[in-house]
Amino acid sequence: MDLTKLNLVPCTDSSLFMSSKLATSLILPFRITLLVAGLLFAGTSTARAQDHSGHDMGNMKMGAGEEVAWRMVPMTTSMPMMTDLMNVVPVVGPFLPGFGMDASMFAEAKPSEIIDLADGDTLRMDASLVRRTIEGKEYIMMAYGGMYPGPLLRSDRGSKVVVEFTNNIEMPTTVHWHGLRLDNAFDGVPGVTQPPILTGETFTYELIFPDEGMFWYHPHMREDVQQDLGLYGNMLVDPIVEGFYGPVNREVPLIFDDILIDENGLLPFGDSGPTHALMGRFGNVLMVNGITDYRLDVEKGEVVRFYLTNVANTRAFNVVFGGAKIKIVASDVSRYEREQFVGSVVIAPAERYIVDVLFDESREYQITNSIQEIDHYKGIFVPVSHPLGTVAVSNHTSTPSFVADFPVLRTNTDIVKDIDRFRKHFNREPDHRLRLTLKVHGLPLPTVRMMEIDTLYFPPMEWNDTMPMMNWLSSSEQVDWILHDEATDKEGMDIQWNWKVGDVVKIRIFNDPKTFHPMNHPFHVHGQRFLVTHMDGVASTNMAWKDTAIVPVGSTMDILVDVTNPGTWMAHCHIAEHLHSGMMLSFTVSE
Repeated sequence: MDLTKLNLVPCTDSSLFMSSKLATSLILPFRITLLVAGLLFAGTSTARAQDHSGHDMGNMKMGAGEEVAWRMVPMTTSMPMMTDLMNVVPVVGPFLPGFGMDASMFAEAKPSEIIDLADGDTLRMDASLVRRTIEGKEYIMMAYGGMYPGPLLRSDRGSKVVVEFTNNIEMPTTVHWHGLRLDNAFDGVPGVTQPPILTGETFTYELIFPDEGMFWYHPHMREDVQQDLGLYGNMLVDPIVEGFYGPVNREVPLIFDDILIDENGLLPFGDSGPTHALMGRFGNVLMVNGITDYRLDVEKGEVVRFYLTNVANTRAFNVVFGGAKIKIVASDVSRYEREQFVGSVVIAPAERYIVDVLFDESREYQITNSIQEIDHYKGIFVPVSHPLGTVAVSNHTSTPSFVADFPVLRTNTDIVKDIDRFRKHFNREPDHRLRLTLKVHGLPLPTVRMMEIDTLYFPPMEWNDTMPMMNWLSSSEQVDWILHDEATDKEGMDIQWNWKVGDVVKIRIFNDPKTFHPMNHPFHVHGQRFLVTHMDGVASTNMAWKDTAIVPVGSTMDILVDVTNPGTWMAHCHIAEHLHSGMMLSFTVSE
């Protein structure tokens, strides 16, 4: 692996790209007749507080609501809002870290840096408030090690390192080392594997790296705030054998994110629980590696290996490289059985993909998020491309040249043999059946009616916030996102799954389309790895080991979990607002 060109700029199967099901193009127009002002608002919510005793939700009752005012969320021209609803606000109070402080008192966040960690090394890292400039405006945000994104931690497979982490933000936090099959005590889940790290406290994590590839780290307390404001970073685990991946000219991490701002700055968050609980908090400004004007300069004929990570709270991206040829190489925890050419890469929150891209023409290639937005006024889906960055290719021809090698699609026989051990389990009956659904209570009636109308569109994937205000008005005190165990009729943290090391567990996950305003869900399993064996009854023909996989609305996904790690672990939707609204469970693995 050529690390001299590891670039930090300021710094299969059909599930990888937009299928015909996800690309549904047209819905018959219809006219929406809105309710009169008499249906406006049913008063103060009487919703019960969520009971998630197995996971500390990290509520923030700081009196911030007395200082921070709610502001109307930015609306699109395709989704105007009735004036009768303009005075309705969420039932939770508004909160902004660092509110009232002068941004100039904080250090400007530095671009991400590479930190090489050898076996036995100790890293001291903190989380702190920093100053960030986005589109010419300054914001108080958060950073690991004073960097935005956080530092890229690079180590070899099999290494063990120590991270002494100090919390210097104004909220309790933890660090979850996403995708690592590490010791349970260091998984970073408050109330399950460790207590919250209070302001000024230090917690020592011991990390091991049993798998090659790109992983990432983030908080597991109020991710809707902390991760959204910049607490995230990558971990690159290098292989210890030559020729593990194909030859490339350089390697570049790309972290995709979005953030919600208006002319006055960051939109406030909920203090005692998240807002945007129905659909998740979509940002209106998209970023790559923490900036809005990402640019990479390469030479003609370069093959670039991109390590893709989606750290957005909610948004799934469909990434296109301006017509350049894309070869999918690996996903979360392993390489694919066979490399494959794709037109785009659909990457859900928390997923990672490794792709090789050939830039064979001297021109600018636009990196875009190519999706379909819903035009509510016309009742149709509209193709949209959001610019993410630019790859500028010079006239100078790159040396050495790997153009001739690029068309070769390698079969990774070691991955095939590893997966072969599990194929006898693919078609057996599932051990567990989960239904993904939700309940709402205490929502303003107009919110209920409008969200029900929105559901008529029935998109398997929510590419954007189609109901900005209605979504904003929903809080985790009014919305229960549910993992329902069909066998026991238990839900969420009441589910009791007990496995043993060496078990192979099959889980069938159904995303119920008949529930109130269904959403796609990126399902994440801590501490283990799994295979997606079937989607809607169709067998996967090209697999990689995963820790996160998206379940579109109306779909059924079968996963096969390789149980190797003892302890009590979490499984949950990785949309931050859905997690904090109850879509999580824990399972215990005994030795």
